[in-house]
Amino acid sequence: MTLRTVTRDELANYLAQTLNIAQYRDYCPNGLQVEGRAEIGLVVSGVTASQALIEAALDLKADAILVHHGYFWRGEDARVIGTKHKRLKALLANDVNLFAYHLPLDGHPELGNNAQLARQLSLAGSDRFGEEKLGWLGVPEADANIATVGDLALLIERRLGRAPLLIGEPGQALGKIAWCTGAAQGFLGDAIAAGASVYISGEISEPTVHLARETGVAYIAAGHHATERYGVQALGAHVADRFGIRHQFVDVDNPV
Repeated sequence: MTLRTVTRDELANYLAQTLNIAQYRDYCPNGLQVEGRAEIGLVVSGVTASQALIEAALDLKADAILVHHGYFWRGEDARVIGTKHKRLKALLANDVNLFAYHLPLDGHPELGNNAQLARQLSLAGSDRFGEEKLGWLGVPEADANIATVGDLALLIERRLGRAPLLIGEPGQALGKIAWCTGAAQGFLGDAIAAGASVYISGEISEPTVHLARETGVAYIAAGHHATERYGVQALGAHVADRFGIRHQFVDVDNPV
């Protein structure tokens, strides 16, 4: 079998257009964050560009790493020391590209984290809410066979492989379901205003508990990592199919 490649610049341009990165006001640069070799035949994807993911990609002899959480976040220490030095040194010394897409990967209507979470949980929705219209609002698909908040929490546990934290009454009937992956607990107020009866995100903060209890809108914290494993997999599979290159997802377990 002939192995195909795509140039680094062609892949960067395609992803920029596909994910419409210019649309978003983000907290980090989206796109090629670390430049590596010019030809890419194997892309390794993962949620976060951790040292463990980099080492796994090197073991697989990857030409590029594709992540949701990359580097160079707004307000972080700009010095290349410590952990940042170790990670960047490994990428640069081995000529491996790093592509990272944060909000653009959350927001894509088909490949994005929220779209892919909906697929995992059998949710159907087209309405949007919150900052950059990243939050989704919908209802269970008919085959989901869930009627209560407790049913939804159990479905999340089965599909995502971890028990979520539920704030609310398990027997509460489901109405509209809102969701936004990752650390989007701050969207709970927007979800309430949009008419949701339950809101799913990755993380939870202390004030979130009180707002959920006082409004009667249930909150489900399903895990930052757990809710954001699917967008980057879908994107990696998409570019592999588009360019005829190889792709492998590496899941570096994270309990948060």
